[in-house]
Amino acid sequence: MGKTIHRIRIFAFILILIELLILVAFCVLYFANVFNLRNIINDEYIIIGSAILVFFDCLFVWGSVIYLSFLRQKTDLKAAEVLGSDIQAAYNFAMLGLAVINEQNIVIWTNDLFKDRNINIIDLDIYKWKPELNQLNDNLDGKVVKIQENNRTYDVKLLSEAGLFIFKDVTDLEGSIAYSRDQAPVVGLLAIDNYADVVGTEEDFNDSITKVKSAMLAYAKDFGILLRRYRNDTYFILTNYKTLEKMKEDGFSLVNKVRDIEKDEDVPLTLSIGIAHNFPDVVKLSELAESAMQIAVSRGGDQVVLMKYGSEMEFIGGKTEAQEKRNRVKIRFLADSLMSLIKQSNNVIIMGHKMADMDAFGACLGIKAICDRLEKPSLIALDFKETEYKTRSAITSNFSKDELEKLIVSIKDAENKVGSNTLIVVVDVHSPLMVMAPNIIEKANKIVIIDHHRRSENYIEDTVFDHIDPSASSTCEIIAEFIHFASISPKINLPSLYATIMLSGIFLDSHFFKAKNVGIRTFEACTFLKEFGADNAKADELLKDDYEEHMMVNKIISNISTPVPGVVYAIAPTDIIFDDATLAKAANELLQIKSINAAFVVGKTSNKTIKMSCRSDSTINVQLLAEKMGGGGHFAAAAVLFQTTDFSTVEDTLKAVLATSLNEARTEKRNKEDK
Repeated sequence: MGKTIHRIRIFAFILILIELLILVAFCVLYFANVFNLRNIINDEYIIIGSAILVFFDCLFVWGSVIYLSFLRQKTDLKAAEVLGSDIQAAYNFAMLGLAVINEQNIVIWTNDLFKDRNINIIDLDIYKWKPELNQLNDNLDGKVVKIQENNRTYDVKLLSEAGLFIFKDVTDLEGSIAYSRDQAPVVGLLAIDNYADVVGTEEDFNDSITKVKSAMLAYAKDFGILLRRYRNDTYFILTNYKTLEKMKEDGFSLVNKVRDIEKDEDVPLTLSIGIAHNFPDVVKLSELAESAMQIAVSRGGDQVVLMKYGSEMEFIGGKTEAQEKRNRVKIRFLADSLMSLIKQSNNVIIMGHKMADMDAFGACLGIKAICDRLEKPSLIALDFKETEYKTRSAITSNFSKDELEKLIVSIKDAENKVGSNTLIVVVDVHSPLMVMAPNIIEKANKIVIIDHHRRSENYIEDTVFDHIDPSASSTCEIIAEFIHFASISPKINLPSLYATIMLSGIFLDSHFFKAKNVGIRTFEACTFLKEFGADNAKADELLKDDYEEHMMVNKIISNISTPVPGVVYAIAPTDIIFDDATLAKAANELLQIKSINAAFVVGKTSNKTIKMSCRSDSTINVQLLAEKMGGGGHFAAAAVLFQTTDFSTVEDTLKAVLATSLNEARTEKRNKEDK
């Protein structure tokens, strides 16, 4: 039909042009009185001629309309005539629309669905009508494009060889999918942090607990959440995905409300919430929720961990540092459980993290002392190339060659010693990517984790024992408590050199007792180590910088920038490869400057990597910021390893994270100071 209309337009143009030429010629000849036309042709002849011309034009228009109507009748066949009434009924039942286009993409035929729904696209370019249909020209078999028209949704598919578009009405299906998504089960667990420390013997009559429970019940009522008591300090949560979305939009304000209840108390109450969704089996969801809550607790509490099945975890909150928990009964239970596992094993392999520092190695020595007391063969897996310079110097200068052979094993030999009943004890780290020997983790059947860093998403799975206590200043502090409070008799003997190195590890991670998480436990652990002959002066000497390192630290911190008031970062010389400890020391030095709340130091640690050391005075959660960049760590001390040597990319990443997440990382205390 399009071609016919085009031909009619051309013919009409030629006809009008001829009529105009005749009219112009007549006017020229008439007014010039050529051939004495004025006397020959009178007014009646002119009127008759004009009437004939008008009649002929009307006849042409009428004939064209009739011809086009005839063509339209031939083209606009009903679908029943093309498909048959039975097939047409099937198409109507399935709500399928059909549209055929010509070579110019003009719609030349549609079935009854379009007419019934007042969609008139005959003679229209289908791609101008819905530009998104251009995606169907990618020649991908089975490709479907979703469009909206008259408040209904259609899936559209193209059969290019036939020029046929198939429209399927999926409005009801989309509504069902949306409803199913909104009503999908969501299971969670809510734990009241520090419950036992606050309640004591008062049971539930404690005023603080009553206020917290009232806030919880009010929040559950407002959002339509089923909240049931699971244990004294733990509650079961059941809701749907639509409510979860509302809670996320609300920012889980319940966590902030509870934090504000008697927040000035020595042991403030906070909440740890683990929520699981995106799986139809509620039993599986409850297991995931339990795991999510444990992660929230191990990260220090006061936060929400969302676990979407098959996706990465999402962390919300975490604005308060972990409170020191002093429960000797629990410590004794943990120590005895660890020793029971050691007794049941044939041998023990102990290891820390890559670029092992004094805390990691000191914790390894503490575990080694426990194994020696239990008379179980044990060795520390250590790669000197992956060991911090000061730690390496301490090992080589304080242990004889014979002692090292009984103490340390190479990574390759350690892998060969791993059997079906070998116990692997991992200290000061919980990420499988950061352990000294990842291959050993893959081969092991029994793994123990002891760490003081906040738990990250990347975690060693299938452990037989794990204890992560972010309220501890160091892993050496935790191991010292295990040795101190273990019920074994006679008590574990700790060599004085082991005790000195462990004390040095506490000095290192507590920043010589200046860290915010230093508490009574830290000093008690140091006192216990002193009982075994720990030497303060020697522990301090092991951590001292040599002249070159001191000068290098000064060189790094001389190049600082201040992107935000109270926050600084320094870029180390790009042509030098630095030790991790040097970068950390530079960050600590920057933190000593007055009014600096957070410091970031960036330096090259190998020919392929750049590391960022992050430190804060605990008014900013640098762990949260580090996680945004792919790292992790502790509330006031974290790090990020970048698999690149482009410093500008790392710097831009830091600036972007500070711009978007700094306010989220600020603690309540810091926010009030800003106001």
